[in-house]
Amino acid sequence: MSYDVIIVGAGPAGLACAKQTAARGLSTLVFERRQLIGKKVCGGGITWNGLIKRIPKSLHERSFPQQHIFTRFQKTTVLSPTPIIATVNRIKLGEYMAKEAVSVGAEIMNGCRVVKIDGSKSLYYFDKKNRKTKKVTFKYLVGADGSSSMVRRFLKIPVTSAGIGINYQLEGNFKDMQWHLLPHLFGSGYGWVFPHKNSISVGAYVSRGVLKASTLDKNLHRLATKIGISLDNQKASAELINYDFRGYRFDNIFLAGDASGLASGLTGEGIYSAIVSGETIGRILSNLNFVSEEFNRIIKNNALHKKLVSFAGKNNIVATLLSESVSAALRMKIIPFSAVEMSR
Repeated sequence: MSYDVIIVGAGPAGLACAKQTAARGLSTLVFERRQLIGKKVCGGGITWNGLIKRIPKSLHERSFPQQHIFTRFQKTTVLSPTPIIATVNRIKLGEYMAKEAVSVGAEIMNGCRVVKIDGSKSLYYFDKKNRKTKKVTFKYLVGADGSSSMVRRFLKIPVTSAGIGINYQLEGNFKDMQWHLLPHLFGSGYGWVFPHKNSISVGAYVSRGVLKASTLDKNLHRLATKIGISLDNQKASAELINYDFRGYRFDNIFLAGDASGLASGLTGEGIYSAIVSGETIGRILSNLNFVSEEFNRIIKNNALHKKLVSFAGKNNIVATLLSESVSAALRMKIIPFSAVEMSR
């Protein structure tokens, strides 16, 4: 088989790219190693700025015009006339984006794992259903295969800056969306409570060099107990979040989303960056001179967030001063909540 574009990974970046390339007449094949598209360790929060244009309201499980921010010394409630953040189910989002891509001609092969990239024009994949390894050729290859991207490894691009995300998805209802900026528990990271339709995402994120995953999980349990949520006998999901951006275009091979390192090192936010980078690369593949100001803004914000993480680092005093200052500035409306979003 031969295709104009082969995309490794059917997450938001890969599917956004596939929709663009297929709609512009490029034969497009997407490989997804899992049978189920969309499943990922994620709080499921999407910022209203930017993503509202790309995700239909029918996929929003809950919308929040209020954000409750807790630091060690203060509580801040941010109000907005329109929702600031909505929550989505990642599996439903994946199903929707896959349907959109297929409707314009993209092919998606679930349960197919790329096992070898053979130079810059072909690769081998293992079909789990048929238990066979096959070869396919391409004109362009897009790595949208997450923070542990095989395509990135093939390009010999290391990942030295990454975060750790831990999430518990619990049945039940919770009223408020909460952010816990508590350096004594999470260093320069934070804990969250994101209510969904019939469940709650309780999680924490921090740069990998600040805390070990086991310590982060232990401290998340401490927070949950304090706010009246039990994580006992619940199964945690954990994943690395790559924010080590070193470029996205390497001759005929491209990197999108977490594979390129475009997540926020400060917040772990990645869905918006993934969709915009996938769309942009899809447009570039049909017009090599295409330029996206939105995409360029994400690259700049990624670099800024990386510097802020480095500044706060392992120093809890600096992290405390930063969290308290940000919370106070939000309360006094000196800065908007969107100041730390990748879409700003």
